[in-house]
Amino acid sequence: MLTVHHLNNSRSQRVLWLLEELDVPYEIVRYQRLPSMLAPKELRAIHPLGKSPVITDNGNTIAESGAIVEYIVDTYGNGRLIPPPKTSERLRYTYWLHYAEGSAMPLLLQKLLFTLAPKRVPGLLRPVVKPVFDRMLATLVDPQLKQHIGFWEGELSKSEWFAGNAFTAADIQMSFPLEAASARAGLDQGFPKAWAWLERIHARPAYNRALEKGGPYQVGR
Repeated sequence: MLTVHHLNNSRSQRVLWLLEELDVPYEIVRYQRLPSMLAPKELRAIHPLGKSPVITDNGNTIAESGAIVEYIVDTYGNGRLIPPPKTSERLRYTYWLHYAEGSAMPLLLQKLLFTLAPKRVPGLLRPVVKPVFDRMLATLVDPQLKQHIGFWEGELSKSEWFAGNAFTAADIQMSFPLEAASARAGLDQGFPKAWAWLERIHARPAYNRALEKGGPYQVGR
């Protein structure tokens, strides 16, 4: 049986959701974040990088969200949650599947780190450090994030879902960036199409079943 090595409050929540959408049997092995928010060392026994998500199935160990999504859809999808080949929808699907982690999440991670970093330094240093990080946010990160969120808004003005008018695994992959943007990048401020997309995924039964099994999910933390 397919096993999801699930770190609490992490990208592996998307894997649970995909499996629920496809009604694939699976089991969960749970790992708890350390007080530092890093993954525990036990995950290194599954994959050398000790990161989540990672799955094991039929003797295969697969890491990286995009690779996991591709494997599950190819192995268990039977044509579901993926557009037909050689269509414009398939091209969009492939783009968003890789864009989520390749372009969107690095910026959102910078936003999180530059916001939290001043809180982690000794109190005497904060008046010196905080203006530096605030400047980096204002001049480097925030303008790019606004551009990316505007890009999402424009694409979701063309169709209900990221790859077209049908829900696909690309939407599952894009959920983490939009969840993160809703928590810390102003997705609710002037981006109605993106916000409506977020509300649609939250209403999906499989999304909520995955939350029940995976536990609380707070990407803004």
